[in-house]
Amino acid sequence: MDKGELKIKWAGSQMQVLEIIKQRFAKEKPFKGITLGACLHVTAETANLMIALKAGGANLALCASNPLSTQDEVAQSLNKDFDIPTFAKKGEDRETYYKHLNQVLDFHPQITMDDGADLITLLHTERKDQIKEIIGSSEETTTGVIRLKAMKEKGDLKIPVMAVNDSQTKHLFDNRYGTGQSTIDGIIRATNVLLAGKIFVVCGYGWCGRGIAERARGMGAHVTVTEVDPVRALQAVMDGFEVTSVSKASQKADIIVTATGNKGVLGKELFKSLKNGVIICNSGHFNVEFDYEGLVKMAKQITKVREFLEELVMPDGKKIFVLGEGRLINLVAAEGHPPDVMDLSFANQALAAEFFVKNRGKLKNDIYSIPEDQDIEIARLKLESMGITIDQLTNEQKHYLSSWNEGT
Repeated sequence: MDKGELKIKWAGSQMQVLEIIKQRFAKEKPFKGITLGACLHVTAETANLMIALKAGGANLALCASNPLSTQDEVAQSLNKDFDIPTFAKKGEDRETYYKHLNQVLDFHPQITMDDGADLITLLHTERKDQIKEIIGSSEETTTGVIRLKAMKEKGDLKIPVMAVNDSQTKHLFDNRYGTGQSTIDGIIRATNVLLAGKIFVVCGYGWCGRGIAERARGMGAHVTVTEVDPVRALQAVMDGFEVTSVSKASQKADIIVTATGNKGVLGKELFKSLKNGVIICNSGHFNVEFDYEGLVKMAKQITKVREFLEELVMPDGKKIFVLGEGRLINLVAAEGHPPDVMDLSFANQALAAEFFVKNRGKLKNDIYSIPEDQDIEIARLKLESMGITIDQLTNEQKHYLSSWNEGT
C-alpha cells in the first residue's frame, strides 16, 4: 500500500459518519447511472467522500479547487488505486487549473460539487450548453455561497444549488474548529515561530475568523480583530478580543491573517505602515484578500526562506514575510481541516447529492439549505460515533413546548 492510499485510509478511520452513509449507499446505489463532477480540495478527506459516492454507484471526475491545496499522493492514489479520474497537481498554474475544470465538465456531469463556485461559474459562462444536463450542484464554502447569492440576485443562476456551507453541522464546526486549528497549523509549519506573546491580527470575525482568533489566543497570542460588520465586531468585543480598524491594528501586528471572503483587505497604503518583520497570510478561499501581486511589485528583493515563506524587502529596507503566496495557508502549508470535522461537512455533501437525485426535476433554480432533520441526524450520528449520549425530551416536555396556554 503506497503513501497516498495509507493517507486516505487513515483519514477514513476518523470519518465514522461518512462511513455509515457509504455503507448505506453501497446497498441502495442511489447514484446508479449518475455522473458527478467535483471541484474540491484534493485531500485525503475529499478522497473518502469520492469513495463513498462511488460506492453509491456514481461515475466520478474530480479536480482541485485551489492550485496549492492538492496532496499529490492522494490524487495519484485516487487515479491508480480507486479508479476515480482526478485532475490535480500541487502548484499548477492558472492555465492548468482551468484545463482541469474543463476536463471534469467534459464528463458531462448531472450533479456538480464546488468549493468556491468555479465549476458553476464555468458552466454559466463558457459551458452554457451543459446547463440543461445539470440536476443540481452543492457548494462547500462561504466564499462560494456569496458568489452564488450574487448570481441569484442578478437573475443569472440557472440551476438548483444546495448551500452546504449554511448547514449548522458544516459552518459551526468546519469553519470554526477546522479553520481555526488548521490555520494555526499552517502558520506554524510554514514559519516555526512561537505564537505566545505575538500581536496576532485576525481580519474578519465570521465563523472562520473567530475560530482562528480563539486558537491563536489559546496559544498565548495577543489577538486583535478587525471587522466591517457592527454585530460581529460587537461579538468579538464581548468574546474578549481587542477590536479596531485594520489600519490601526496592522501597524502593531507581528502576524496578520485575513479571513473575510472579500478582496483588498490589505493594500499598498497599508503595506507601507506595517512594521519590520511582520508575517502576512490568508485563510480566505481566494488569494485576493491581500494584494500579494502589488506587494511583490513594491519589493526590491524577494527571497524564498522556506517552502511556503517568502521574505520581501521593501525600498526602505523593511522586511515583510508572506506565506503561501496569499493562498489558503491551512491547505498550502498544512493539510487542511482534520478528518474528524470534515466528516460532518462531507456527510452533508454526500446527502446533498442524494437530495438532488430524489428531487430530480422538482427543484427551481434557487439556493437551498440542508433539511433541518438531516442536519440533526448528522449531529446525532457524530455523537454516537464518539460514544456520547444525550437526553431526550419526555412526552410532557414536548407537549409543553408545543402548547401556548401553559404559563406561570
